[in-house]
Amino acid sequence: MTVGAHPDIRRTLLFLLTDEQILLAMKKRGFGVGKWNGVGGKIEAGESIEEALVRECQEEIGVTPVSWQKVAELDFVQDSDANPWHMYVHAYISKVWQGDPAESEEMKPQWYSQSTIPYEKMWEDDVYWLPKVLAGGKVSGKFTFDANDCLKRHEVSPAGWV
Repeated sequence: MTVGAHPDIRRTLLFLLTDEQILLAMKKRGFGVGKWNGVGGKIEAGESIEEALVRECQEEIGVTPVSWQKVAELDFVQDSDANPWHMYVHAYISKVWQGDPAESEEMKPQWYSQSTIPYEKMWEDDVYWLPKVLAGGKVSGKFTFDANDCLKRHEVSPAGWV
């Protein structure tokens, strides 16, 4: 899958960072409920990836990113017969934003030290790629999940889109 991935499966993901901390948000409803993650979501028709990134951040935690850096392209597939899904995620970090993160109906934001990220309460794939990004890298990844959203296979490599 490449940057030109089918628009219906494209998603955004954004992590706010300071020198010492990362903002994670607890998903309160819908897909991924009960997991800590960055903020983001679907790219609407006619919307660029970056426009979706800003809109989703505003909707989910009331913050407007001012600048951002793309750090990952991640291909997620659930290959079960029961309820398969596929998402191609463009992941970013931002160190400059306007506003203070606030809870919404969908997300509850919380700051964590980058040394104490609660990977055990996140999607299983995060431990394989997020530390590389936080260390300054850019990555491409492919992750396959089973019917219970448990990680079956993963591949992470230096980004080929840089």
